[in-house]
Amino acid sequence: MLKTRVITALILLAILLPILYFGYFPAFAMAALVFFAAGAWECFRLFKSPRPTLWAALWTLAFCVILFFTGMPSVRPLYVLCVLLWAVRFVPALGLGLPPVESFANRLLNATYMLSILGCFVAIVDLFQRAPLYLLSVMAVVWVADIGAYFSGKGFGRHKLAPTISPGKSWEGAVGGWLAVLVISAAVAMSMGAGETFQYHLYSRWGWLGFVGVLTVMVAASVVGDLFESQLKRRAGMKDSSNLLPGHGGVLDRIDALIPVLPLAALVDLWLAAA
Repeated sequence: MLKTRVITALILLAILLPILYFGYFPAFAMAALVFFAAGAWECFRLFKSPRPTLWAALWTLAFCVILFFTGMPSVRPLYVLCVLLWAVRFVPALGLGLPPVESFANRLLNATYMLSILGCFVAIVDLFQRAPLYLLSVMAVVWVADIGAYFSGKGFGRHKLAPTISPGKSWEGAVGGWLAVLVISAAVAMSMGAGETFQYHLYSRWGWLGFVGVLTVMVAASVVGDLFESQLKRRAGMKDSSNLLPGHGGVLDRIDALIPVLPLAALVDLWLAAA
């Protein structure tokens, strides 16, 4: 299993790193389109849609139109909508549970979750156009939180965060991930050559109070995104969203924590630019 995970990771890095390094937008847009299509297909399978391939194709066509034919119009309303969906619909679902698979409420939830995935990928493209390093600095917040949570949970985890959804997660792990993000992000913000990072712009515009506040919300959002996808998989009786990435599961398994974070970060970036 470890060998398979490493090989898959190396292949993905071999594809994505040159695109990010050279900042070639058409290649990046095509890669985003492929990953979006895979994530959409997985999403409809998690919601037990009878025609996941057809619905994924329609949503991918919509994303394609946004990417190549509209010139990325004003996306602020989309980001605001995504943040509101997480606040008023997906977060409460962690406590209230999910609707029955056969119900209209489930189909509506499917559509809103797909909208949040669309917002995530639009934000990925938007932040890439800002600068590839800027996009990576936002995504690194989620990666550092995940790594910090893993090691903190292994070492100190005693109190379960959401035992009925994801028994392996603990409050100690979540706090450890949050502290890791604050420490590493502060180091990035204060380092030389940090001008093209989200952390630097956040600190330079809003100071330490805004810096800690925004990163705290982003870490919390990443935890919620992870838990919500785990809840969907548990209801569907699936260990992974798919087997498209051997050793890693599916695309949604890799980006679940990014889905609520990236639209939020892109919205904050618009506010920073206006400050």
